[in-house]
Amino acid sequence: MGDYCLLAGSPVDANLHYSTALELARLTGDFFWYAGALEGSVCALLIDRMGQKDTAVEEEVRYRYSSVILHYRKSFIQENAQRVSPLTFELEATLKLARFLCRRELAKEVVELLTNAADGAKSLIDASDRLVLYVEIARLYGTLGYQRKAAFFSRQVAQLYLQQDNRLAAISAMQVLAMTTKAYRVQSKASTLEDSLPKKETGSSVAEGGKMLHQSVVSLFESQWSTLQMVVLREILLSAVRAGDPLAAWGAAARLLRSYYPLITPAGQNGLASALSNSADRLPSGTRCADPALPFIRLYSFPLHPSQMDIVKRNPAREDWWAGAANTGPFIYTPFSKGEPSNNSKQELIWIVGEPVQILVELANPCGFDLRVDSIYLSVPSGNFDAFPVTVNLPPNSSKVVTLSGIPTSVGPVTIPGCTVHCFGVITEHLFKDVDNLLLGATQGLVLSDPFRCCGSARLKNISVPSISVVPPLPLLVSRVVGGDGAIILHEGEIRDIWISLANAGTVPVEQVHVSLSGKHQDSVLFIASETLKSALPLRPGAEVTIPVTLKAWRIVLADADTAAGRSASKHSKDGNSPTLLIHYAGTLPNTGDPSTEKSDVPPGRRLVVPLQICVLQGLSFVKARLLSMEIPAQVGENLPKPVHIDNSLTEGAVGTPNKMDRLVKIDPFRGSWGLRFLELELSNPTDVVFEISVSVQLENTDHEHSLSVDRDATEYGYPKTRIDRDCSARVLIPLEHFKLPVLDDSFFVKDNQADGSGRSYSFSERNTKAELNASIKNLISRIKVRWQSGRNSSGELNIKDAVQAALQTSVMDVLLPDPLTFCFRLSRNGPGESNDQVDSSASKGSVMAHEMTPMEVMVRNNTKELIKMSLNVVCRDVAGEDCVECANATVLCSGVLGGITMEVPPLEEIKHSFSLYFLVPGEYTLIAAAMIEDANDILRARARTKSSDEPIFCRGPPYHVRVVGTA
Repeated sequence: MGDYCLLAGSPVDANLHYSTALELARLTGDFFWYAGALEGSVCALLIDRMGQKDTAVEEEVRYRYSSVILHYRKSFIQENAQRVSPLTFELEATLKLARFLCRRELAKEVVELLTNAADGAKSLIDASDRLVLYVEIARLYGTLGYQRKAAFFSRQVAQLYLQQDNRLAAISAMQVLAMTTKAYRVQSKASTLEDSLPKKETGSSVAEGGKMLHQSVVSLFESQWSTLQMVVLREILLSAVRAGDPLAAWGAAARLLRSYYPLITPAGQNGLASALSNSADRLPSGTRCADPALPFIRLYSFPLHPSQMDIVKRNPAREDWWAGAANTGPFIYTPFSKGEPSNNSKQELIWIVGEPVQILVELANPCGFDLRVDSIYLSVPSGNFDAFPVTVNLPPNSSKVVTLSGIPTSVGPVTIPGCTVHCFGVITEHLFKDVDNLLLGATQGLVLSDPFRCCGSARLKNISVPSISVVPPLPLLVSRVVGGDGAIILHEGEIRDIWISLANAGTVPVEQVHVSLSGKHQDSVLFIASETLKSALPLRPGAEVTIPVTLKAWRIVLADADTAAGRSASKHSKDGNSPTLLIHYAGTLPNTGDPSTEKSDVPPGRRLVVPLQICVLQGLSFVKARLLSMEIPAQVGENLPKPVHIDNSLTEGAVGTPNKMDRLVKIDPFRGSWGLRFLELELSNPTDVVFEISVSVQLENTDHEHSLSVDRDATEYGYPKTRIDRDCSARVLIPLEHFKLPVLDDSFFVKDNQADGSGRSYSFSERNTKAELNASIKNLISRIKVRWQSGRNSSGELNIKDAVQAALQTSVMDVLLPDPLTFCFRLSRNGPGESNDQVDSSASKGSVMAHEMTPMEVMVRNNTKELIKMSLNVVCRDVAGEDCVECANATVLCSGVLGGITMEVPPLEEIKHSFSLYFLVPGEYTLIAAAMIEDANDILRARARTKSSDEPIFCRGPPYHVRVVGTA
């Protein structure tokens, strides 16, 4: 009656009837009916207090249901067991109480009730009863938030379903197991993505920070769960196969093989591979699965084509648009910021529409079977990129680096999260981020094994995908060296013309171009025909232009003089000493007058790097250099050498003979003698080729209005060639012109910023004269050209600057500075002070007659700016070198004074002394003038290189020959 009252909605009447039933059951000792009546009274109490939250009611329900469970347990006797089993009622009452108390605050009490119920399930005979009990227990554990306990009992339910050999039970088992995958961290990637959608923003920030691992990755590889997770995945695979769901079976086998391959034997791995293939056979072509299988794929690198490496930001506001760009290359990034904060730490990579790009990825197969990847290509969700698929075969336990390429199709950002793989008959997405987290977990001990290290691959630094943007099409210049792209082999000093061909391989014409040099030895590029390139603009797509470049090989500086030529050449090639040709170019510039055009909308330019690849071989080497000189006495005649024109300025004046190209032997106007002066260079040829040396000298036009510098209209005079065979040495004589300053003063001995002993500082004009002197030395060196030729096309020029400088350094005073006093003799036919315009032919040639009194003059010139006091002596010698005047057997008689002549010569002026000679015997005679300078100053002593102030200073003139004709 109490149950009917409850059904009628009268809990008060039901409670009265239940109370009567309790009294009757107590009197009869029937615990089963007592427990049933007590359970009914609890229901009546709850219905009567419906909607009220009272602690007293909750305590009353807990007390009464505990009594119910106790009396159900007491009623379990043999005779009642044959009639009806009270265990079912006891378990149901336990579940009702657990359901009533199912709150987190009372979790301990609820868990105890559910544990007792699970223990009682072992006594249930009917599998259906156990299934219902386990379902309820799993549900209650899930309500409490105990997901793993709920998953355990859900697996018990699935096992009970799997014991039934039918498809519907297998489907139910698969569905139940699918609910446990989240608790066991083996859920499908599709469900993971669905669960993470509301938390997408938070998850992405953590992933980009790189400071935390993904939650699923950490929990997926917890070592204490590995065996259990494998069991769960096997059960899912088995249920999916029985249920006839090939996609679920494929996903379970893929997760099992990818995550737990180290714990699976090779036979088990082959079995999973077969399961994948069998499941794929039952799927339609092109089926996609969210769970990737093999291989493991990680980003290896971004190899850059040379055309992508040199992208230059374009500044349309400047004429030199390539200058001032802070960043060059495809990675628009600099570690130096201007101080403003920036949250974007990614590099920016620029791709060009229509130009192929490449990305290197590494594939690993850590399993014991051959893996065939039917196709793999880059996954680009942005849709503005055409990826090219490739097929890869991976042997067991191996890895391989694969190049994946594609072409950007439109302007905009490009995202590459991973690769799309067609393997085992199903298409899957492999994300680079997942593998990076996997490898990070391996370093922290959270992952069972590193698949790449298992395959023998080296540890690779984590590479992040940069921020990629695509710009409009740009012109593309391709260079090649006409005649071959190999190294240009030159000997030291060799000059050669090469031709560089530039072709536009892009789809946009080249509108702007600029050519410059970079790297070492830029001075080795003598000429670049950049105007030829600019004249070809605009360079249309497919057009080609060739520009000549003149090169000159530099000089090799070797630390070891014995280094072989081949070794030195290879060394210099590897060190990158060759210059580089830089060509900045750009396409059409958008309309800058349009206000809607921003600076960021201007397409960038490009920089073409053309390495010249010059390989310099050791050529002729200098052994030593020295200065050789030889004097040829002049003939005494009535015509003196052409006088030197002196001006007040030391920087003016010219020295020379009327025709410098007529002969090598030139007269020295300061000494009055004919002289030869050579620079001897000893050259060695350590190479295996033959050289021919030719010497040429630039000759100045003699003009008083020109200075000592090289004349623009100077001509070159060549000398015979010298041949130097291989492994041989030869000496080359370089004729030098007599090259002297017209005045000897203290400017040569001036040292800059230094005062003399008296405290007087040298003036600016004197220091300027010193600079003029140094410039004169350089001028002398610059006039001499030593060129060589080897074969038909190999020629060059030797750098003799250092050699000449070293040779002149020791005798620079003899070469450049005049003597303090110069002497010269001449015949005086008409007597002193008379005109000497008319002379006969014999006199002009320096011939005199024997037995005749011959008047002569000695001219003494002061080449300094100070007055010189001296004692002059004149000596006449015969062919034997004996004095012909003062000896006992004199053959020459004199009239006048020849010795001890005291004279004072004014500065920069000359005086003459007259005397007469009477030759008794025809023949060859020599006149020599010498003087001892009295009270010499410091300049004269420095020029004479005296060691003490008391040492006398002598000046001796060159010998003059006198030819005496006639009869004895």
